[in-house]
Amino acid sequence: MGIVTTIAPICLALIMLGLGLGLSVKDFTRILRVPKDFFVGFFSQLVILPIVALGVALILNLSAPLAVGLMIIAAAPGGVTSNVLTKFANGDVALSISLTAVVSLISIISVPFIVITSADILGVKISTNISMTGIALKMALVVTVPVIIGMVIRGFAENFILSKINIINKITGWLFVFVFAAIWIEEKDNILTYLIEAGLAVLTLNVVMMTLAYIVAKKFVSGIPQQKCITLECGLQNGTLAVFVATLIFDDIAYMMPTAAYALTMYITGFIFIYILRKSN
Repeated sequence: MGIVTTIAPICLALIMLGLGLGLSVKDFTRILRVPKDFFVGFFSQLVILPIVALGVALILNLSAPLAVGLMIIAAAPGGVTSNVLTKFANGDVALSISLTAVVSLISIISVPFIVITSADILGVKISTNISMTGIALKMALVVTVPVIIGMVIRGFAENFILSKINIINKITGWLFVFVFAAIWIEEKDNILTYLIEAGLAVLTLNVVMMTLAYIVAKKFVSGIPQQKCITLECGLQNGTLAVFVATLIFDDIAYMMPTAAYALTMYITGFIFIYILRKSN
């Protein structure tokens, strides 16, 4: 786990810096103009997704590490990839960015809360040296601080950053791939076993959640682009952040496996969703 533990925080900080470079104050103020769309996405991601994940873990009777690992990926905010795929699906990109930004910043409180509470429900003991505040502070360093730095840099050099934003998004995408490649290399002997164990759970979580998000969005949001956005935002999580949290709290690689399996699954289901949308249009 050496390589992963070392590179995950660095890669995550760089990914969050890239997210910050893509943000401006209006990404936060826009929420006030159409609060309903934002709130539906926010509620789906922060409340419905962890509840569905807990349900999947209990129904499939997952082993403790896989169950908690599933909760960690469910607690993670949407990643930059959700913004890219929303654009690809002709969804509401501005809403996607606002959701990613706000949920990422809140994640320093919501992630430790969801993970520690669900570990308690699932009967998993967390080391007494690890507190919610401790996790929140470490997350703030690699999540919140880089986002703010990115926003400040953009404030000073907006035209330059905007002209390079596609390159920045590509780099953050590759950093995400890099973290997962490191997990695969480091755990190549056990990875297949873990994937087989975690595969059904993450696929179930991903498909059920995207379907639910689509139904909820269809009922409550203002239009089709917003439906697409919220469905993708609930199906694509920030895997690097989940890996970082897993390594922060647990020593066992098994807790990280649902994240690796989910990272594979979410791209496949995300593209299938976009393909279905394009066919139906």
